[in-house]
Amino acid sequence: MTNHSDFPYFSQEERFTFPDPQKAKGSLVAVGGNLSPGMLLSAYEQGIFPWNDNPVRWHSPDPRFTLFPEKLHISSSMKKIFNQKIFDVCFDRDFASVIKNCAQIRRKSQAGTWISNTMQEAYITLHNLGWAHSAESYFNGELAGGCYGLRIGNVFYGESMFAKMPNASKAAFLTLARYLFEDGVKFIDCQVYSRHLESLGGQEISRTQFLKLLKQNL
Repeated sequence: MTNHSDFPYFSQEERFTFPDPQKAKGSLVAVGGNLSPGMLLSAYEQGIFPWNDNPVRWHSPDPRFTLFPEKLHISSSMKKIFNQKIFDVCFDRDFASVIKNCAQIRRKSQAGTWISNTMQEAYITLHNLGWAHSAESYFNGELAGGCYGLRIGNVFYGESMFAKMPNASKAAFLTLARYLFEDGVKFIDCQVYSRHLESLGGQEISRTQFLKLLKQNL
């Protein structure tokens, strides 16, 4: 694959065939291309997602971290938060602010962010086209946390989340997850393991199993 400037732009109706993830020795499947809508949608449909964008590095981890409806866990403390209505949770109210905050939040395991300005613009474009969605937690009218991802068929691909106060991102994610599962989504792709998502019910499955489930539910 060639780099950004030499690679064609793919509209949301166009598709690109990536190398077979099953043949990748690790998680890295390809390098290059761009973040045009059709390129991103093609990647997700084939079980691949981008990390970084200069050049774009396309990954498909093995194992894959996923969340299934029957595994979704809401702790007693989170149930109290929901019952007390501490947060006002909304969908797609301010996608741009959510992804910007996800890029700016400091994470202990990372020196910087993979959500560059170019990456933000690409997902905002997908949001404007109706593919990417956000959930926001508001506290006293101020954005306190949120998450974003995209839905294709009955699969939701979670990308990132942030919190400015405790439990704000959990409230947003759990509210979104419950809505998605009620609306027919069969599983949420959480990409790679995190202790935070494991506490919400996430589990690892093999890449082979993930790709099979993906094919069945797109």
